[in-house]
Amino acid sequence: MNIASMSAARAAGAGEVMRLAGTAETPGLLIRRAAGAGPSVIYVHGATFPSALSVAYRFDGRSWMDDLQERGFDVWSFDFAGYGGSDRPASFLAQAHDNAPFGRAPEATKQLARVIEYVLDVTGRTRVSLIAHSWGSIIAGLYASLHPERVERLVLFGPIAQRKTPGPLAPESIGAWRLVSVCDQLARFVEDVPQDHAPVLIEPTLADWGPAYLASDAQAANRRPEAAVKIPSGPRADISSAWSGRLGYDPTQVTAPTLIVRGAWDSLCRDSDAQWLRGQLGTSEIRDVVIPEGTHLMHLEHARSGLFEAAGAFLMKTWL
Repeated sequence: MNIASMSAARAAGAGEVMRLAGTAETPGLLIRRAAGAGPSVIYVHGATFPSALSVAYRFDGRSWMDDLQERGFDVWSFDFAGYGGSDRPASFLAQAHDNAPFGRAPEATKQLARVIEYVLDVTGRTRVSLIAHSWGSIIAGLYASLHPERVERLVLFGPIAQRKTPGPLAPESIGAWRLVSVCDQLARFVEDVPQDHAPVLIEPTLADWGPAYLASDAQAANRRPEAAVKIPSGPRADISSAWSGRLGYDPTQVTAPTLIVRGAWDSLCRDSDAQWLRGQLGTSEIRDVVIPEGTHLMHLEHARSGLFEAAGAFLMKTWL
């Protein structure tokens, strides 16, 4: 087994893997489950890497899915179309700017809805809780605003809020897809860490995570000038819209108890962003937790223990 294969196997470490079949109109989706007797929790990944590289990725033999399962939850995650083990769209075969950004919030929310209905059908339950990271918070927020009867509790990890930023990228100027290398990922993973601070990533050079990331796209190794993963540009367009004053959902319609959890060094979810969300959410139960020495990628950092504890306590309703 080569390094990439070993890293991919490590990344896929949590539980059972299954597939939600696609149709002519809907993509096939990869789903993961770490079964438990307790309430169902579904993880919604962010803009640039799938479930195997996030909630299911094991550092020192332990992933966030493992942690949630050990707390008694029935844990699920999935890959949006265009990521990991899910189907790729036809627009990935064309030049990036030949098509509109793929994977915008309305379409991605339909994928989440399919996964939720599948989970409810398998478990016989009527509601789930959601943990959503970064761009995924837009998808989870949109779903929760449209289907409040289906959402028990909501954890927004490093959520995207509405801003009014001068000169953001116009969504229509962003192509259907983009390429992201391991070097690109590492640069953005460390950009918010103070220069005089020791590395906070558990793998400071992404020694294992990097090959696993490249292995999530069968064509990554063939790209030049460096290996890179092709990902949808819809998330970038959604974030650009949110930062130009058009968040992809109405937070006032979110009535599920909500936790906002973020790193102290997270530039994508600043104090002002969390304050705006707290003021807009339609639920009366809101908690806002800041984890010291964490960035937007806390689930890959030493601070993940604080993230896991905050999310777990909130979902278990044991918060004091």
